[in-house]
Parts: sequence; C-alpha cells; structure tokens
Amino acid sequence: MSIVDGVTDEDRGTAEDPRFAGWGVLVESPTPTTLASVVHTLGSPGARRWYFGAGIALLWLISVAAEVLKIVDSPAETAIAIGLLVVFGVVFALGAPIAWALPKRDRPWVAVALWVVSFSLFPFIGWEVTNLWTYVGVLIAMALIDPRATWMSIIGLGVLAAICGWIEGGSTEEILTTPAIIVSISLMMAAFARQLAIANQLRDTQREMTRLAAVQERGRVARDIHDILGHSLTVITVKAELAGRLLDVDVERARTEIGEVETLARGALADVRTTVAGFRGVNVTAELAAARSALASAGIRPEFPSSTDAVPPGRRELAGWVVREGVTNVIRHSGASVCRVRLEPDLIEVADDGGGEVVAVSALASTGLSGLRERVEAAGLKLTTGRSDLGGFELRVSA
Repeated sequence: MSIVDGVTDEDRGTAEDPRFAGWGVLVESPTPTTLASVVHTLGSPGARRWYFGAGIALLWLISVAAEVLKIVDSPAETAIAIGLLVVFGVVFALGAPIAWALPKRDRPWVAVALWVVSFSLFPFIGWEVTNLWTYVGVLIAMALIDPRATWMSIIGLGVLAAICGWIEGGSTEEILTTPAIIVSISLMMAAFARQLAIANQLRDTQREMTRLAAVQERGRVARDIHDILGHSLTVITVKAELAGRLLDVDVERARTEIGEVETLARGALADVRTTVAGFRGVNVTAELAAARSALASAGIRPEFPSSTDAVPPGRRELAGWVVREGVTNVIRHSGASVCRVRLEPDLIEVADDGGGEVVAVSALASTGLSGLRERVEAAGLKLTTGRSDLGGFELRVSA
C-alpha cells in the first residue's frame, strides 16, 4: 500500500475508496483517470473538507463583486460579471479534488484553467484580475505536484502579477503588494498540503505495518498449529492402531495405550490454546522424550543422543521443532526401522533407514517442512533434505 491508497478508519466506513486519506491529498493517483474516478473524488471525505475551507476563502470574492458593481452600468453587465465570479469560484472549489484524481503530470492544467477563467473578468476590472491569482496559487499548492515545480510555479505567478502591475502603471507599493500576497499565501498552503501528505503517509505506513504484523501472526499460529497437531495426531493414530491390535492380545497394555492417547489429546488441546494465545514454547529435551515414546509405539528404534548439551541455548527451541517435524515425517511416511537424531552446535539432523524416495516426494509438498524452513531461515540457518547414510531420508539443519 502507498500513500495514495491509504485511508483512516473514520474515512473508510464500509465501502469507502481507500485512495482518499485525511484531507484527500494524494501524491499520485493509483488508477487511470476516468469520469467515475473524478466524480468519486468530488464526493470523497477529503473533498468535502476542502469545500469547507474553499468556501471560507471564497468569501473574499464579495469585495471583488463590490468593485465590479461600482464599474458596470447595466443590469446585463452586472449579471454577466457576477456569473463569471460564480464560475471562477466553482472552478476553484472543484479544482483541488479534480487535481487529486489526475496523474501528477496533468495536475498543473487545473490551475492553468483557473488562471484562464480569471481573465474573463478583464473587461470589467482590467489588470485587477491579478487579485484573483491568489486562488490560482492556492490551487497550485493543493494540487501537490513536484515540490520544486510548485515553488517555481508560485514564484512565477507572483512575478507575472508584478509585471501586470507594472504594465498597469501603479506605484511601486501597489506593484509589489499583490505579488507578495500571492506568493506568501500560496507557499504557506503548499507547506500545509505537504504536511498533510506526510501525515497521510505516516498513517498509511502504520496501517501497513499493522497489516503485515497481523499476516505474520496468522502465519505463526497456522505454522504452530500444524506442527503441534501434525505431530500429536500422528502419535495418537499410531497408539490407537496399536491399542486396537492389542485388544485381543493384551487388554491391560491396550488400556494403557488408550490412556496415553487421552493424555496426548488433552496435551494437544492445551498446546493449541497456548499457541493461539502466543505463549507456545518448544523444548528439545521434551521433544526427544515424546519422540522416543512415539517411535517405540510405531515399532521404530530411536537412536538419540544421551543429552542435549551440545545445542546452544539460543537454538534449543528450533532444535525442538526440527526433531518434532522430522520424527513426525519418519512415523508417517518412511516405513523405517531406525530413526537417528544428531545434535551438534551447528547441526541438527533427523535420519532414517526407510523409503527415502517416498519421504522425499512427500517432503516436497509438506506444509510442515515449509513452516520449518521459515523458522530455520529466520534463525540464519539452512535446511536441506535428501537421502541419509542409513539409506532413507535425512532432514538437516546447519549453519
């Protein structure tokens, strides 16, 4: 998302176009300009705020109208002059929102159009039309074209007003007063508009950071739930199958296995709750103990290290996730008789002697391995898979 497609919650409502933030000050229009987009901009919250400010500024035209009424003689000329002032005011009021809907390169033409309209009053007030150019300068400022172009355009407008004053033959004070007003007010509005744009950008950046944080948290929860339930449900399935086979052979052992299934199910439920709450932690020692029990139930001999001291404290949680995912894949896919885990300062390895090709193919589509790879890469390590020296599959995390 960029500055042009951010919007405050107040402005968005339920169906607000997300391009118009704050006062509706846009640095660049994100979509091709169409009649529909211009109409939408004219009714946006930012445009409505602009109309309020523009309406107050246009009250100054009353004094211009009073000057015109002193000059014109006939009712027809009066009606024409007042009508032209109304047109000028409407173009000014609509000019900023229309400019916001245009690409940056086309925005100056809106100010040019207002400048041309100002000359429609030349037959009535002559070079006094330069008094209307303050509105032109404000429109240049609010259009938010390139900052350098904004300053040059405003200063150029002031210089042109000074030249017109000189042509009219006024005093030095009269020649300089109008340009000074045009330049000072317009530059002030340019700074104001730029501050609005910066504020919109900051709000938009904050919203984007919030969105990315939410996406990251959803990914974390999804990854953790997959890893937790994938392992737990695999062990529960193995133990339930074992209990089913033991019912006619060893009822007491079958009862024991069913009890362990119940314990595992309760543990998985508790793990899911703590994961969603954000407090889930994994310990490599506990994972090795759980893996040993799960492998035994599946008839797979574990070859595990006698301790986990070789694993640096900062990598013990990651090692736990690697052991959990690796052993789960061994139980699910390998058909192995041996599962080996190696733990070294810069190496975590889970290998088996089963069907390496079958496991490798399964690993390619493994959501668990994808999530584990994200964890590993976040820790600055590398995850690789392939055939182990035992003849089966190998999951290796190394520096």
